Order: sequence, then structure tokens, then C-alpha cells
Amino acid sequence: MARLDESIETLNSFLRGEPSAIETYGQALVKVTDPGVRLQLEECRRSHSERARKIRNRIMELGGAPAETSGVWGAFAKVVEGGAALLGEKAAIAALEEGEDRGLKDYREDSGRLDPASRELVFGELLPQQERTHGAMSTLKHSVQ
Repeated sequence: MARLDESIETLNSFLRGEPSAIETYGQALVKVTDPGVRLQLEECRRSHSERARKIRNRIMELGGAPAETSGVWGAFAKVVEGGAALLGEKAAIAALEEGEDRGLKDYREDSGRLDPASRELVFGELLPQQERTHGAMSTLKHSVQ
């Protein structure tokens, strides 16, 4: 059984990616004009926001302090933000899809370090949402011209 401090550390690792994902989606929305694509990006951003809320709540339930800094997604946010004038819609979506790949990998690989209730949160709610946003970006990446 995972120790609670290990669960908190792992949940914080997951949490660090969510604000950066939200920021990255926001930056991509600046580049996208197609209303259908914008709607999908906004839905994915809301999904990441909801995941961040759930993870923060679980960390606090375990007696931990939620992380305040961003993680792996931060690099993607900086790429999208720093190159906003140069990146087109397709490049922004490709960066989002790459970030979603990383998030999916993290949830799948690190969930074994969680206590049973946190693992249930990940497999019952967070991972399915991550799979949906990953699928949405993968589909968009292949459909945007």
C-alpha cells in the first residue's frame, strides 16, 4: 500500500501539469479562429481546470499542501506563448497534443504510487478525462490544415 506522503507527492506531480495545460490552451485559443476548434480547445481547458480542482481537493483531504508551481506542461506553455507570433494554429495544436501525450503517460505510469482512494480518483475520473482531451487533440492535429 502506498504511503500517504508518496500519494501526496504523486498527486502534486499530476497537479503541476494542470495549470500549465490551462495556460497552454489559453495561448492556443489566441491563435485559433475556427469556432468548432475553439469550442474543443475551451472544453479541454475546462477539463484540465476541473482536474486541477479535484487533485487539489484530494491532496488537502490527505493533509498535504497542493503544489503552486507548474510542471512539464510549462515548457509547452512557454513554446506557445513565446512563439505566439510565429506559431500557427496547426503548430499550437501539435504542442497541445504533445503535452496531452505527456499527461497521459504520467497518469498511467505513476498511479501505482497512490493510496487506493487516490488511485480510484485517477482511474475513475482523471485518466478518462485525460484520454478524452488527448483524443480530441490527436484528432484535431490530424484534421487541421
